Amino acid sequence: MVWLSLDKSLGESLTRQIYLQIRKQILSGELMRQEQLPSTRLLSIELSVSRNVVIEAYEQLLAEGFIEARQGSGTYVAEGAYLDKGEAKAQPVVPEKVVAVQRDIIDFRPGVPGLDLFNSNKWARLAQRVYQDAPKSLFDYQAPEGMVKLRKELSAYLQRSRGINCHEDQIIITTGATQAFVLLAKLFLAAGDEIIMEDPTSLHFPAIFADRGASPHFLPVDDEGLVTELLPANKQPKLIFVTPSHQFPLGGILPVQRRIQLICYAREKGCFIVEDDYDSEFRFTGPPLSSLHELDPEHVFYVGTFSKALIPALRMGYMVLPEAFVEKCREIKRFQDIHTPALEQLILAKYIEEGMLERQIRRAKKIYRQRRDVLMQTLSDAFARKVVFHGISTGLHLVAEFKGISFDDILLEQLQGAGVQVYPVEFYSIKKGFHRGKAVMGFANLSPGEIMEGVRRMQTTIFT
Repeated sequence: MVWLSLDKSLGESLTRQIYLQIRKQILSGELMRQEQLPSTRLLSIELSVSRNVVIEAYEQLLAEGFIEARQGSGTYVAEGAYLDKGEAKAQPVVPEKVVAVQRDIIDFRPGVPGLDLFNSNKWARLAQRVYQDAPKSLFDYQAPEGMVKLRKELSAYLQRSRGINCHEDQIIITTGATQAFVLLAKLFLAAGDEIIMEDPTSLHFPAIFADRGASPHFLPVDDEGLVTELLPANKQPKLIFVTPSHQFPLGGILPVQRRIQLICYAREKGCFIVEDDYDSEFRFTGPPLSSLHELDPEHVFYVGTFSKALIPALRMGYMVLPEAFVEKCREIKRFQDIHTPALEQLILAKYIEEGMLERQIRRAKKIYRQRRDVLMQTLSDAFARKVVFHGISTGLHLVAEFKGISFDDILLEQLQGAGVQVYPVEFYSIKKGFHRGKAVMGFANLSPGEIMEGVRRMQTTIFT
């Protein structure tokens, strides 16, 4: 039986209240596997809310794997969505590879946001205010973990947008997300240590960990992300590196059953999970999915970046750490670069405080959805039934799989000669030969006209 209590005076939407309460009851076992949920119509009547509010909450639960819909039967709690929390712990109290291309080429490079969407004038006005109001002390060396103002704003933003409940002192501001991975490698890894990573993956991450002498064990991914059934019983990893909200590059979303399986494995092995949440704020079929960190903040290090939400040139990232590791990580950060630029941190804090970041994300999401749709439609028109899409619900890129086509060196050279650059999934693969017909295609930084022209050049080259 579902018991829900809604409070319309809260700042939280009714959809999210319903989603969170049902999700909590499933995770805790109050709602048992295969238990039937009330219909959306019945629940909307009982709660005195619009049916669309309930439908949106059910769709979010369905997307994350908590529930399953059966044709003609109803909606049920899915298998494997119960998570044993273990012994309750007191809450801590704490005071890619860049490819050089010719200038006239249409570049479907993934990971680049729409640079035309960044309002430099607004940023400049904020910067002027920060510089004018800055006390002399601001121009001195600062704390390695980052400015308090930014960490407080970021803590509140993560709670609103990702459901992450953390104190600002659990956040460390980094010079881009890459520095966060370097810090974690130094924090945990020594020569010979084992780690688990996804395959395919962004190739500079294995390089970071290999620099510490770590030995990676790569697990395959499918359309739902990391295949957790293949987690090795005979390994003792120190870290598990995953992109659960939008697997890079294939785009799968890790369902709750696999998330629970991953957390249980980490608990059993006494290791930690690194959650790279690089672009999940751009989800096109609903609000961003809940983080893996939310399920077990004691075993998950959450890493985020502003390179996708704003611009890569900002070089600003962050991570949320379990309290026990904060001080040691601060020390490593201090010896690496003392601190991330302080004035830019305060400008960003103002940007978040005044609601500009969330407005920017909402605006960008609409435009990215349009650009994604143009890419999908144009590819479908050009290649008919020979193209299949993967990972289209979230992010700045999609994967297009072309039947009967292999993106080998010869074809890539021909495409570049025709003035178009695409990125084969094989480039990101450790074990080769499984993704020959798949291409990663970023769309966020291309206009609809550029997208259509790029696809036209692809079609001409491939069918000539």
